[in-house]
Amino acid sequence: MTTMIDHRVSKRANAISPSSTLAITARVRAMKAEGRDIIGFGAGEPDFNTPDPICEAAIAALRSGMTRYVPVPGTPEARQSIVAKLARDNNITCTAEQIVISNGGKFSLYLALQSIINPGDEVVLPTPAWVSYKPMVELAGGTIVEVPTTAASGFLASPEDFARAITPRTRAVILNSPSNPCGTMYDPEAIRAICDVLAPHERVTLLSDEIYERLVYGGREHLSPGSLPSMQERTITFNGLSKAFAATGWRVGYVCAPPVIAKAMSKLQSQMTSSVTSFTLPALAIALNTCDGEVEVMRLAFEKRAALMEQLVSQWPGVTCPPPMGAFYVFPDISSTFNRTSPGGRVIDCAGAFAESLLEETGVAVVPGDDFLGCGPNHIRLSFALADAAIEDGCGRTARWLGGLA
Repeated sequence: MTTMIDHRVSKRANAISPSSTLAITARVRAMKAEGRDIIGFGAGEPDFNTPDPICEAAIAALRSGMTRYVPVPGTPEARQSIVAKLARDNNITCTAEQIVISNGGKFSLYLALQSIINPGDEVVLPTPAWVSYKPMVELAGGTIVEVPTTAASGFLASPEDFARAITPRTRAVILNSPSNPCGTMYDPEAIRAICDVLAPHERVTLLSDEIYERLVYGGREHLSPGSLPSMQERTITFNGLSKAFAATGWRVGYVCAPPVIAKAMSKLQSQMTSSVTSFTLPALAIALNTCDGEVEVMRLAFEKRAALMEQLVSQWPGVTCPPPMGAFYVFPDISSTFNRTSPGGRVIDCAGAFAESLLEETGVAVVPGDDFLGCGPNHIRLSFALADAAIEDGCGRTARWLGGLA
């Protein structure tokens, strides 16, 4: 007699799609392992190694026996190093009690949303936006209210756009500048104007995702909303080691939040992951306090690649793309290719079909824009976190392929 085992999963798990960006990265890795010649524009991670001082700090912590539990929000020393960093670099005044260190910036965002969102709450989000914001809001019981932007506006929402989106049910606004996937950013004047709109709405918390704050180009200036008096007590600032310090696999993120929210996040984390990996905490302090030179070397390389990417993508027939201002992405509009046939005989009817055909026929991997919300279905995302030669090769293959569309 066979016993039937009930392997049903929750509605919650069934309702959430896997991350498309991570799926593309995994597929590229598998194809390369098969020996295929693949140019991967999909991965949202630097191609540099984590700077040596950061690695050495973690190794020293391990050798000193720092392998046991630490306080849930991080050691006092690590949290104080973040307080000092925020004061020095962001003009944000806070205390260590407002800092929570978590297992990556993504988990920091998840914890914050779980801490402030109740079923029925609305979260205002300019789109196109990073693929994980919407699922995380929905897992907390909230609803996304999109503020659509276009390439013509540089994918930037106006203060008036935010004003129209806010309702009595609005609990939070998410702002990601510089942006994933768009590579554009709000200048200080725009940040101030948006905060002027949000300030009268006392129930609204601003979630400022600043993971790309160090990667800005063309002499642009990054302004943290949490530094503005009108929003200082209502802003949660997110950051981490992943992007600027080339430490995606370390999984170290942190927030500066109002004390009540920081306490709630710490309480939730205590029942989920306990603390971040203990021996990464001295490395975090070293990164924030001593690695400006190493970060600048990487930033300059990305700035050069941003210019190269803009130059090459602008030559693609029928494709339009705002120039990258920060992060390491471009988000070109490829809708002019829809309802055409690829050189390999595939019909291009959406961004997904574009990406699949391009990968199979040229070995160039990009991320289709569908999961980025807003006008994403007309776009693809390319990361320029790869060597100049690979950028030139991949863009050249794509240009030739586009030239062969029927």
